Amino acid sequence: MKKIRKAVFPVAGLGTRFLPITKSMPKELLPIFNKPLIQYAVEEAILAGIDTLIFITGRNKRAIEDHFDANLELEAALYSKGLTKQAEMVRNILPSGVECIFVRQPEQLGLGHAISCAERAVGNEPFAVLLADDFLTYDGRGVTADLIEAYEKSGKNQMSVMQVDGPNISKYGVVKVNKDNGSVMGLIEKPDFKDAPSNLACIGRYVLCPDIFDILRNQSAGSGGEIQLSDALNNQAIAGKVDILNLNAKRFDCGDVYGYFDAIKFILARDGSPGV
Repeated sequence: MKKIRKAVFPVAGLGTRFLPITKSMPKELLPIFNKPLIQYAVEEAILAGIDTLIFITGRNKRAIEDHFDANLELEAALYSKGLTKQAEMVRNILPSGVECIFVRQPEQLGLGHAISCAERAVGNEPFAVLLADDFLTYDGRGVTADLIEAYEKSGKNQMSVMQVDGPNISKYGVVKVNKDNGSVMGLIEKPDFKDAPSNLACIGRYVLCPDIFDILRNQSAGSGGEIQLSDALNNQAIAGKVDILNLNAKRFDCGDVYGYFDAIKFILARDGSPGV
């Protein structure tokens, strides 16, 4: 079994719920205090053993590439002013040995399409997917590490799920579970509340086998007229190739303004103002 070393970060979204600030600034760079959302997701991936970061970008996302690139002029300026701590913070955004690859998604055609854009960079290897909008706080090595460990035991696609009760379940991909043995029978993208097959909602962490690309390549548009990852995983679930793992973290939906502010308030209450 091939070891998982690559992670895909779909970051091409327009961030319409945060306009006008996202007119020129990627929503993935919105800060939780002095660290952007995308960096938290990247640190989670690296902690899980990932050494190749594949960002699926779009227009106006160049700032993400700049954030993870070296900035020797800034480092030199900080050192010259005696600001060693700040200079080391800039230098160590990515540890040595970690590579970044940036792939342009030419058109916004859904999460499934964004992931399919990573096919050449991923190759014939299993890989992780992390959505920066899902801001997670956790103990231990994190949710991605848990999913990788589960994959190494079963060899199946892995999805992180949480319980969502009530009408909000319609905002998610929802898992259909065999009540007799707990196996995953299917996945439905954003069903009506009355039609939801369970209260288990997929959140933005996955480990996927490379044959998912074969499905996505030939998949028709689904919910919202987009190519949905949920539809491809439904295909895999029907074939018995999907497992789920209950979310072992506290989650904030930072694709939503109120969820974003809740995340900031939580970190402030937990850690206090970070300072530099």
